[in-house]
Amino acid sequence: TNYYTGESHSVISNWFKLYFIENEGMAYGWKFGGEWGKIILTLFRLAAVIFGVFYLRSIIQKKYHGGFIICVALIFSGALGNLIDSIFYGVIFEESSTSLLNVASMFPEKGYAGLFHGKVVDMLYFPIINTHFPDWFPFWGGEEFEFFRPIFNLADAVISSGVIAILLFQKRFFGKPKNENDHQTVETGAVVNDEVQVS
Repeated sequence: TNYYTGESHSVISNWFKLYFIENEGMAYGWKFGGEWGKIILTLFRLAAVIFGVFYLRSIIQKKYHGGFIICVALIFSGALGNLIDSIFYGVIFEESSTSLLNVASMFPEKGYAGLFHGKVVDMLYFPIINTHFPDWFPFWGGEEFEFFRPIFNLADAVISSGVIAILLFQKRFFGKPKNENDHQTVETGAVVNDEVQVS
């Protein structure tokens, strides 16, 4: 509530900043279909969160690997955080501005948008490397190069962490559990009949 749109402050040197923007769409600011696209995106997020409640409950009851349950919980909580912004943010806040004189206030008489039309707030920015491509570099020679360029929020971070962890540890999460009661069968060429004596 104290930042205007586009305001940033360094937290650690110049490679970690708080940078206030409002994202109208999906990851990297992608959007589609204007107002109807926004409603469809928010409804999709709502459906994903409702599915996530039942899926999380199911894998807990079925006693899936604890690490997998944590990863799914991270993805679910991140999706829920972005959903809350999408549904309520436009009602709770007034329009943000790029001017210090017009910082958005909370709980105005009228918000900047109705339910399901809110923007998602992003604020974490890590411009660790800021340089230029060499002139000889194909396509982008001489252009600015920045890593890591996207500005994101905690919800995006936990979703990404959950997905990456599932990809990295999928063998551990989904591998066949070892059962101590399983007996190994050994094939032999020995004759087994009533005449064989066991000593």
